[in-house]
Amino acid sequence: MFSNFLGFGRRSFDSLSEQEILALAISSEEDDARIYRAYADGLAAEFPQSAKVFEEMAEEEISHRDWLIDLHRKRFGDHIPLIRREHVRGFYQRKPDWLMRPLGVDKVRAQAEQMEAQAERFYQEAVRRATDASVRKLLGDLAIAERAHSSLAHRLSNTLVPEDVKKQERLDERRQFILTYVQPGLAGLMDGSISTLAPIFAAAFATQDSWKTFLVGLSASIGAGISMGFTEAAHDDGKISGRGSPLKRGLANGLMTALGGLGHTLPYLIPKFWTATTVAVIVVFCELWAIAFIQNRYMETPFLRAAFQVVLGGALVFAAGVLIGNA
Repeated sequence: MFSNFLGFGRRSFDSLSEQEILALAISSEEDDARIYRAYADGLAAEFPQSAKVFEEMAEEEISHRDWLIDLHRKRFGDHIPLIRREHVRGFYQRKPDWLMRPLGVDKVRAQAEQMEAQAERFYQEAVRRATDASVRKLLGDLAIAERAHSSLAHRLSNTLVPEDVKKQERLDERRQFILTYVQPGLAGLMDGSISTLAPIFAAAFATQDSWKTFLVGLSASIGAGISMGFTEAAHDDGKISGRGSPLKRGLANGLMTALGGLGHTLPYLIPKFWTATTVAVIVVFCELWAIAFIQNRYMETPFLRAAFQVVLGGALVFAAGVLIGNA
């Protein structure tokens, strides 16, 4: 692994023969076609028009591969050496689609344009290395084709995905992001920040011991995070509601629930009780206003209304904890 990282055990591009250059081009076109088809599959359910764009691009790469195979058969026979991008030192790499998920429409369009530009540069360099006339001609033609196609995703998008469809796709993408991540995360943050106020501050004023209060807050935060995460993941599989993966929603909800409680628990690591309590109260104030901001930013709740609801609810729970702790 270390030698691969340093580039040892790889061939330099300049050392490749014409047959190996053709083999590298064939495998590269096949990989690109697979990536474009994966993009199409990933977008098909929610963005069918954009999926058609990448299906067209995959077909284009397959046609390039077929031209290269025909030339290789004529020049070198049927046996094509196994040589891929990762075998060549300094050669550009491709990110598999699973590393880019969730697939955003604009993200994969930009990636496609970058892929076409890289392919153009490869063919330009390959032409300089080739000496056979037929090989030089095909590689040169492919360089020209890639140059023309460097904005293929953009051009196909204009044909298959009009501006109104693009606008709707962006709105759908934002809506899905909110349903899958923001909404469960916000619910978790609110629950973790507000519901843990009572037990944490009740323990704080009842014991006036920072370490015991920290343990109560830690257990309440982690317990609430686990409970909320499992509840979110289990109660809706997302197929009918369209809220997305239950695993993603559960993780967003559980992590934010725990984070909400830990925010005003961590100050109790400070040994001095009243210093820790003062810092915790400041953290609670910041948490509540942050929740109001998120509600306004993503859920389009009027800021003053969100602030009133969150701050009032938090204040009531806080007061309940203080009163119970002093009972």
